[in-house]
Amino acid sequence: MQRFTISLEDKLADQFTAWIKRHGYDNRSEAVRDLVRGKLAEESMEQAQMPYCVASVVYVYDHHERELGRRLAHQQHQHHGLTVSTLHVHLDDSQCLEVTLLRGAGAEVTAQAQALIAERGVRNGKVHVVPAGPYELRHS
Repeated sequence: MQRFTISLEDKLADQFTAWIKRHGYDNRSEAVRDLVRGKLAEESMEQAQMPYCVASVVYVYDHHERELGRRLAHQQHQHHGLTVSTLHVHLDDSQCLEVTLLRGAGAEVTAQAQALIAERGVRNGKVHVVPAGPYELRHS
């Protein structure tokens, strides 16, 4: 582990201390490590360099939309190596919510997530991708 020292203006240091408390960190070092990890992960996602990630894909759709349920299930079966699980919730008499968990190579996971959201009839969707390190090397 390496040590380094940084200097912050008083106002910025006070804001950082408040942020640390709001987020429940025990110390500045843990907070800085998480911020650095987060920025590095964000950059790797932006540059499509994620070797492995997990993602939650949350979307709402109208189950009366012709063949949509079948198309979504087909998408998941076609990519069964990426799809871990899907939770299906009935919101009302016509709308359903699904949460699909994916894992695998970053480019493949993000492509599958976008394909699910892009299906005709999906009303709203959101993807949350988290880099997960070299899982495939440990569990191949």
